[in-house]
Amino acid sequence: MPQTADDMDAVAVRTWCSLALDALGREREAIDAINVYPVADGDTGTNLYLTLESAAQAVEAVFAAHETGATAPVTADAVRAMAHGALIGARGNSGTILAQLLRGMAGELALGHDAGRLRRALAVAAASARQAVAHPVEGTVLTVAAAAADAAARTGDGARPAEVARAAYDGACTALEATPGQLAVLGRAGVVDAGGRGLVAVLGALVEALGGRAPAPARGTVAALPVRAAVPDDCAGGGPAFEVIYLLEASDEAVDRLRARLDGLGDSLVVVGGDGLWNVHVHVDDAGAAVEAGVEAGRPYRIRITHFGADRAHPHTEPVQRAVVAVVPGEGLRGLCEEAGATTVLARPGEPPASGELVDAIRRAHAREVVLLPNDAELRHTAAAAAEQARAEGVRVALVPTRAAVQGIAALAVHEPGRSFDEDVVAMTAAAGATRYAELAVAERQSWTMAGICQAGDVLGLIDGDVAVIGEDVAQTARDVLDRMLSAGGELVTLVLGEDLPGSLADELEEHVREGYLAVDTMVYRGGHRGAPLLIGVE
Repeated sequence: MPQTADDMDAVAVRTWCSLALDALGREREAIDAINVYPVADGDTGTNLYLTLESAAQAVEAVFAAHETGATAPVTADAVRAMAHGALIGARGNSGTILAQLLRGMAGELALGHDAGRLRRALAVAAASARQAVAHPVEGTVLTVAAAAADAAARTGDGARPAEVARAAYDGACTALEATPGQLAVLGRAGVVDAGGRGLVAVLGALVEALGGRAPAPARGTVAALPVRAAVPDDCAGGGPAFEVIYLLEASDEAVDRLRARLDGLGDSLVVVGGDGLWNVHVHVDDAGAAVEAGVEAGRPYRIRITHFGADRAHPHTEPVQRAVVAVVPGEGLRGLCEEAGATTVLARPGEPPASGELVDAIRRAHAREVVLLPNDAELRHTAAAAAEQARAEGVRVALVPTRAAVQGIAALAVHEPGRSFDEDVVAMTAAAGATRYAELAVAERQSWTMAGICQAGDVLGLIDGDVAVIGEDVAQTARDVLDRMLSAGGELVTLVLGEDLPGSLADELEEHVREGYLAVDTMVYRGGHRGAPLLIGVE
């Protein structure tokens, strides 16, 4: 549980971004399901997640840069990084508006971070987001943001930042519940606004970051999230054919002219940013003209054009039928998985891959059907967002929720491209689920664990994510972990050695299994990974 924060300092900003990313990860599918406005393309939750992911990564980069220094990041560093990360990573109409909301808040919080400044930040955020939209519509995220700012403004001068955040959250929840009565298309579909629902999740994370406790779910909003919204006829089609998004380096005057030109080309126009860097979003029938307008205004780059409702085929080669994309923690496992035919993404210690890297790997696999193996419990939301984005590009993606590399190895071992996609996914999921996983780690400091108090330098044996054994050396701890895992039975032990462990350890552990557990086979791989000295799987 986060600690209570007295003000909106850099640590609180970091915590907020992390909690908001987790919240959007949990609610992404539900938010996608109620996305009927402005286009019923079912990606609002995914776009919000990807935008916030970029913001959170930028904040983490600031803290990483200060790790070797004597000083910690200040609030101004953290909020500016958050705003810039959201700006360059904004996706879709909803993500672009969220980026402007965060930018508006950052401008104020960089000047101060007490309760009064937080109230002002929420007000500036709501106003700047509304200004960024060419034709604001009530009953959308703009309405929810304005209500949050108004509620925050009503808190007294003696209010703490956590109380201001709570007031904003409550105001946003109330406004969200009212959106079906403000926007007819929402009322006919029987849902609240998807972008507004995402903002409520972000504000709930702010309450938790400042107050130390997550707020109760907003009344009425959970019931308003159907499995899939019934899309009214008037938003099922008939709008512009393309979504065009790009970053743009241009002057304020050039952007003013660009807004006027793009407004004449299409709808859902949102232009956010400032200080020479902008994110441009518009729905048009003539995508080329929208890009040309950007060229005339300045230097557009990272141009993304999406054809609504159309699958995008690769322009040069015929896709293969099925592929596997796997995240791996080291070069040894990368080679093993690639020999088995998988496309891999390397996860380095402390640097988990972003959803964009997973999407790029899915594209590199160049297949109509892809099985995605994240091989890390912490990547579940990232992998889900990547899968959703790839599906929007016409790829059939199944996410097998592997929580460790040894589960991925088990899944890959039963992969059979010759059978049906569904049968293959079921078999791979079953193999992964039947594999218990463990890893050894070295304690960095004294702390309380499920197995008792550990000291810095102790070897920890984690089974299925929880500390089960505390030892003094790797070999004995590994034997103790194996004994605990095999006490429940098993047919195959998989050992993946880190790059610093001697091969003799594998021989010792193989002998230990052979002597103590009849009919249990052992497979040994060199993972080439840092961090965890040893990975263990028992099937």
